[in-house]
Amino acid sequence: MEENIFEQRTDLSSLQHSVQTLKDEIGKVIVGQEQMVELLLAAMLADGHVLIEGVPGVAKTLTAKLLSKSIAVGFSRIQFTPDLMPSDVIGTSVFNPRETSFQFKQGPIFSNIVLIDEINRAPAKTQAALFEVMEERQITVDGQTYSLAAPFIVVATQNPIEQEGTYHLPEAQLDRFLFKINVTYPTLQQEFQVLMNHHQSNMENMMNLVHPVISPQQMAALKVQVRAIHIEDKLISFITTIVANTRNHKSIYLGASPRASIGIMNGAKALAAMQGRDFVTPDDIIYVTPAVLRHRIVLTPEKEMEGTSTDEVITQIVQGIEVPR
Repeated sequence: MEENIFEQRTDLSSLQHSVQTLKDEIGKVIVGQEQMVELLLAAMLADGHVLIEGVPGVAKTLTAKLLSKSIAVGFSRIQFTPDLMPSDVIGTSVFNPRETSFQFKQGPIFSNIVLIDEINRAPAKTQAALFEVMEERQITVDGQTYSLAAPFIVVATQNPIEQEGTYHLPEAQLDRFLFKINVTYPTLQQEFQVLMNHHQSNMENMMNLVHPVISPQQMAALKVQVRAIHIEDKLISFITTIVANTRNHKSIYLGASPRASIGIMNGAKALAAMQGRDFVTPDDIIYVTPAVLRHRIVLTPEKEMEGTSTDEVITQIVQGIEVPR
């Protein structure tokens, strides 16, 4: 019998077990939506933020809440509205008459998992308040810098249908999200199961079934393991070719930045670790590429008018490149 060429160098059984335990906890309430849960967990391990897009009622907000409940970390939720101010997100300085000085009162962004509902409902001024905190995990107010405790992940949702009263997210803001997950309707069988679950138990009882199964210290240790996942030079070349091809494709007006290349590599490493492998395969890269690129590229006006989707163009690009073996 031939020996396995890919000899396992790192024991990832504890990481695999932790990920499965998280999936089981979330699965107590959520039916289906495997890809959304898979990518959310991969983003946690890769230390990246997630944008979830889907019509109302497909469990976008619920899944983010369950994720925070499964990990023993802080959780806050911010509902973005057109009248929301930056200080409502990051906090504000309040005068303390007893000490005759201003004291900084932290806003809801000071948490571990921050759910921003309908992120495209707030104006650019409020969205800009997220720039520094999402990239550098710190906030500067009145010349004072405040660091956020790890882990820190922003999970933002947006509704693709209703555009009235919304503000398009600037490209610089979109680029700070590791993944954009498109959530679709459940299948007939899954929806049947959702109704059965609600018939047998109310939502409050189901939420009480979910308990923390991972500590912040364990999550930090898992992230270190993910960073150590091996990736061959030819696969790094495969990633850079994919991203470079978005910059000179006839259907694309604006290509992806080097941040996208880093995102694909980190996402592929997380996916490989979740499957118990200490090395990245081309399939890991192909799986995460649409989620990393779909919000980072802008199609030409002609292609948009034709109704072409970014996912179709990404598929064309990947299929046009020889996959390294």
